[in-house]
Amino acid sequence: MGKKAMGLGRGFESLIPTNLVEEEFDPTSNEDKRVSELVELKLEDVVRDEGQPRKNFSKESLMELADSIKEHGVLQPIVVVKTGKNYTIVAGERRWRASQLAEKTTIPAIVRTLNDQNRLELAIIENAQREDLNPIELATAYAKLKNQFNLNNEEIGKRVGKSAGSVVNTMRLLKLPEEAKRAMQEHNLMEGPMRPLISADPEMVHEILPKMIEEGWSARRVERYIADHKPKSSTKAVKENSFVKEEARLCKKYNAEVRVRGRSVTLSAKTDEELRGLLEKL
Repeated sequence: MGKKAMGLGRGFESLIPTNLVEEEFDPTSNEDKRVSELVELKLEDVVRDEGQPRKNFSKESLMELADSIKEHGVLQPIVVVKTGKNYTIVAGERRWRASQLAEKTTIPAIVRTLNDQNRLELAIIENAQREDLNPIELATAYAKLKNQFNLNNEEIGKRVGKSAGSVVNTMRLLKLPEEAKRAMQEHNLMEGPMRPLISADPEMVHEILPKMIEEGWSARRVERYIADHKPKSSTKAVKENSFVKEEARLCKKYNAEVRVRGRSVTLSAKTDEELRGLLEKL
């Protein structure tokens, strides 16, 4: 798909965690903007959802987040719905608890009505079930369900008719470099061949993408190319060179080429005459 989705606008830049979801790849951004309101709420007006299954939060983890909030503030707004005089948390209870520990008085929040919340969830699910949706856009939809609706991978899978494993694998595409994400969208690249690039070096991704686009590489070919062109680790190099002195000593003793690899010692001769001489020495 070459067409880019419309963005949320500068006032809504914080609606979705930027490390997971980007406006460029968000197929439901317009709907999100229409039903969402970004505000600063008093902490005392925000309450937890008593139906939220998660009851326990690591004190150490909360304190670490509280320290971060003291220094940087709440970077990702919580999501709430208006319930009477208060606002009930839909997603972000951990941020709310940490803000209390950080002695904050307000917290940034995305406010929706219950009807808007349900409607937006249905819109995202409907988009996630579209056959023409690019994998990056699909991953964005999954991430929104996870981060704005507190759905786990199994729940997302049930709603869109996919396995939890499939949901996880698709969302991992959001970790691709920007260049790779745009290539997927502009050239309709499939999910399978792109997965090996998630953990690849950015320079490798830049080198390999044109070949993938032009020649339609399979996932196996991408994996093989990365493996063949991956620099040897220094640890492996040291391990392979640990017997250099022994190789030199044996080479001099037997007048032959000697290689020590792992638990194997290989002696090679260049001519039949040298081989016979080597066999006699052994």
